[in-house]
Amino acid sequence: MTERSRAARRGLAATVFVALAAFGLTSASAVPRRVVVYDALGDSYASGYGVPPYSACGRSDAAYAVQVAGRERLALDDFVACAGATTATLVSGGQLTALGARTDLVTLTIGGNDTGWSGTIAACLGGTDAACARSIQLSRARVTDVLPGLLDSVYAQVGARAPQARVLVTGYPRLFTPRRGPFLLASPAEQQAMNDGADLLDEVIAAAAARHGFGFVGVTRRFDGHGANAADPWITGALDPAPFHPNVKGYRAYTAAVTAAIRPSELP
Repeated sequence: MTERSRAARRGLAATVFVALAAFGLTSASAVPRRVVVYDALGDSYASGYGVPPYSACGRSDAAYAVQVAGRERLALDDFVACAGATTATLVSGGQLTALGARTDLVTLTIGGNDTGWSGTIAACLGGTDAACARSIQLSRARVTDVLPGLLDSVYAQVGARAPQARVLVTGYPRLFTPRRGPFLLASPAEQQAMNDGADLLDEVIAAAAARHGFGFVGVTRRFDGHGANAADPWITGALDPAPFHPNVKGYRAYTAAVTAAIRPSELP
């Protein structure tokens, strides 16, 4: 190889190195990306209840927080969601202590247990039409009149505890597939009324999240056609030890929704 050829090759190599460096592809320019500190709070829909085995508070490895961890540079720092949690017990039970100035990402599912909705389901599946209608009316009133203030209180405390974090609030799915016909003593119309109640709950949660600058992660479309009485249910049944919670497929749907909502460019 002539000296001129060697010089040309050195020049070409330098040009290629500069081009690769501009795109961050050289070892000298490859800087490890910081791991995102992730804390997961909430009720049974956040704890993974419905898919045993469980650890404390009905926490399961099926929970969307556990499945999401490790993706998008996420490190699950504290997983404190607890089955049965309400907006009040989330605070009194110490879940907020998981948050801090280092928290980059928070997911939160809360509010369902504040509405009396489990009683409504029982009334509609096992009671009279009048009892079902009355219970739906009472639950809807609690969702619209009481829940917003409860959510505002919790969300404000989350924001204060984790001021730098991106907060994603998840909604709840519709529990029934009315087109499959009656389910126990609940007619298709009553199932639809309960689904409408779930939609109302999501609307109130989404509005509260927006007031605090939080993101809302809806799952309604993902669960469409997969209610507890569907041919391919993603919700556990009425006689299950953990009735009306996501099953394995349901928590995968939650995981997909949360994963899609995590935009890395918006994380600290």
